[in-house]
Amino acid sequence: MIKFNAYKMLNTANGKQPLNVSFELEKRKLLALYGPSGVGKTTILRILAGLTGIENGCIEVNGETWYDPAAKKYKAVQQRSIGFVFQDFALFPNFTVKQNLEFALQKGDNKKFINELIEIMELQQLQKSKPATLSGGQKQRVALARALVRKPELLLLDEPLSAIDNELRLKLQDILINIHRRFHLTTVLVSHDIAEIIRLSDTVILLENGVIKQQGSPADIFFNQQENNKFFLRGDLISIKKTESNFEVAILHGNEIIKFEVEKVNGLEKGDKVIITSEVFKPVIQKC
Repeated sequence: MIKFNAYKMLNTANGKQPLNVSFELEKRKLLALYGPSGVGKTTILRILAGLTGIENGCIEVNGETWYDPAAKKYKAVQQRSIGFVFQDFALFPNFTVKQNLEFALQKGDNKKFINELIEIMELQQLQKSKPATLSGGQKQRVALARALVRKPELLLLDEPLSAIDNELRLKLQDILINIHRRFHLTTVLVSHDIAEIIRLSDTVILLENGVIKQQGSPADIFFNQQENNKFFLRGDLISIKKTESNFEVAILHGNEIIKFEVEKVNGLEKGDKVIITSEVFKPVIQKC
């Protein structure tokens, strides 16, 4: 069980903003943090990892206090049982794939586990390759494997699949589901991809202005957000075509392509993440 209670002042694009968040997460569950940029999602991961401090609160993992400023208790980063996958992968450029994994081993750990991870992540042919020669998806698999080397109590994922195409994203989602269950992980995921969150998570926390606006299952959070009986759908804008009177747009939603006719596409470009809303069958498209 993770007990997270933290207060911290954040420096955002709009000035200082307090982060004031409290939640509990059961073992072997996957929690997704969702919300606009700058609300504190990555900061929460960094607090759990020990990379960022807090002014007030307490972080407790499986009955052990990791951080309590009031009691002057602090567990160092290297002493915390975590695996952290960063957005930029943070691989060592001069190490091979296997050396990157071996670097994460602690003294006395069994090296045979490295070979098991290499097989799970389908990295057998890349063991002697260096990061510069790998694709984004390959780097992501290496980063995930390295995060698992120490068999962490807590796996932290910061937008782990944001920089790869949809087909590969779905494959890596399958890998994430497999390793989460296989190694009985407790996982906290930061993602802007609703379809990904629905597929992977047990619980979602919706953050807004540094506080929890909603918390519940993916169905509770996303399927009940329709206001005034409006339809809404999020996805990636893959094409815009001018019609006689309006615009035809194509949206990639998960692995489905859906087409709509809308009146305006002001400022939108191919590749934008968008939301389609509709009331009385008059769709409106805008950036998320």
